[in-house]
Amino acid sequence: MSSKNAFIGSLDQGTTSTRFIIYDSSTKAIASHQVEFTQFCPKAGWVEHDPMEILESARICMAKAVDKATADGHNVDSELKAIGITNQRETVVIWSKTSGCPLHNAIVWMDVRTTAICRRLEGELKGGKNHFLETCGLPISTYFSAMKILWLMENVEAVDKAIKSGDAMFGTIDTWLIWNLTGGIKGGLHVTDVSNASRTLLMNLKSLDWDKQVLEELKIPAEILPKIISNSEIIADIATGWPTTGIPIAGCLGDQHAAMLGQACMKWEAKCTYGTGAFILLNTGDEIVKSSHGLLSTVAFKLGPQAPTSYALEGSIAIAGAAVQWLRDNLGIISSASEVEKFAAEVDSTGGVYFVPAFNGLFAPWWRDDARGVCIGITRYTTKSHICRAVLESICFQTRDVIDSMNKDVGKEDGADKFVLRVDGGASVNSLLMQLQADVLGTPVVRPANIETTALGAACAAGLAIGVWTENDIFTSSERMKTASIFRPILPNEQRKKRVDSWMKAVSTTFNLADLAL
Repeated sequence: MSSKNAFIGSLDQGTTSTRFIIYDSSTKAIASHQVEFTQFCPKAGWVEHDPMEILESARICMAKAVDKATADGHNVDSELKAIGITNQRETVVIWSKTSGCPLHNAIVWMDVRTTAICRRLEGELKGGKNHFLETCGLPISTYFSAMKILWLMENVEAVDKAIKSGDAMFGTIDTWLIWNLTGGIKGGLHVTDVSNASRTLLMNLKSLDWDKQVLEELKIPAEILPKIISNSEIIADIATGWPTTGIPIAGCLGDQHAAMLGQACMKWEAKCTYGTGAFILLNTGDEIVKSSHGLLSTVAFKLGPQAPTSYALEGSIAIAGAAVQWLRDNLGIISSASEVEKFAAEVDSTGGVYFVPAFNGLFAPWWRDDARGVCIGITRYTTKSHICRAVLESICFQTRDVIDSMNKDVGKEDGADKFVLRVDGGASVNSLLMQLQADVLGTPVVRPANIETTALGAACAAGLAIGVWTENDIFTSSERMKTASIFRPILPNEQRKKRVDSWMKAVSTTFNLADLAL
């Protein structure tokens, strides 16, 4: 590494919690703090966050992590050189430029209240669901930010008034954080990065700018949108009133793109992050690969204003770790998330049970917002251990669906050169889950010693911008691979095929179950 006396901070703002981690120049975490925040579900299928609570969680995490590092003898005041930000993507905030106050709760990426808007647009636009695919790489879906903006414009009077008076500002969570961290109503910067912008359905993948025709067709005013910047550049210093006042923000990436960087994924390398959902991204280099198998074309990262853009194919799974939380919080089958591994290990199969967690529909490769969750194959023999194992397997089967689509899109359908999957995120600590994943895929699964690659990726981007690290430092992953755990498949091919076929039957039963009036 290039600079010995430097610390880099990473603000990791996720779907259910916020963390701040401080890394030394060898990318070792020296201090961290994490805070969970409230999930609001005002109606079935609706999910909201309080943007002010998110800000407060960031403030607490930054202060506590700095205090911990200082207590351990680290001179953070003089040696914290930059901060990177990574965030839950697609989640939307619209706020007042003059008051700085949100005009509505943040609408979270998994929220499906925009179903009717999506159906309306599919009927109005000549390309239907795929009308914007060529331009933005994304289908019309409740998932993406543009649909949420339209809902706020059409349903929240305060938003409509603010837009008409020129007082409205839109942002995904990265934009909301940066605007507030750099001064808010006192000169805060209104910016977003290319990775977050690529998830709005409003950015042209080739020009890396807001697409005028898309904005016109959706009737979204360009004036409310932030400026698009790269993932690794000095943005601005943090304003007074924050625990890290005066420190530059020098990196920003959406969480899945940050994990790609933290995993050092180069061209034709794939990673899966297991969090609330699961997100599989394959780095396609400078090539925008158009999927014909239900995947998304997106930006991977752009490591500097003049740097080349790397693109990716992505498959997004809405419910992964959230299914384990559902077992704990809704059904009470387990008392802690870690218990799922214990119960699932008590049986050697699911006993024919298949669980499809289509709680708010299915994302890639199906894109069925009319799907709802099912648990089938239950008999009197079924125990909670079988249910727990079926929940874990559901994560693995969904991941396989995406990987299969990736293989088809890049011509590696049946070859021996299928992608080795790099894994990270909270649920990847579950070794049974990782072994099940290898068995379902039929290929090795590689788990790094440091699974917090999302926060690490944001730190890498910030450190790169200020010269603490070089790209060679970041992408030379041989040392990390020495400490990685590798899970190899042990399930016979014939059994794998039978179970995949049964999974596909289970998925088909989830379709057309939703009340489309939601």
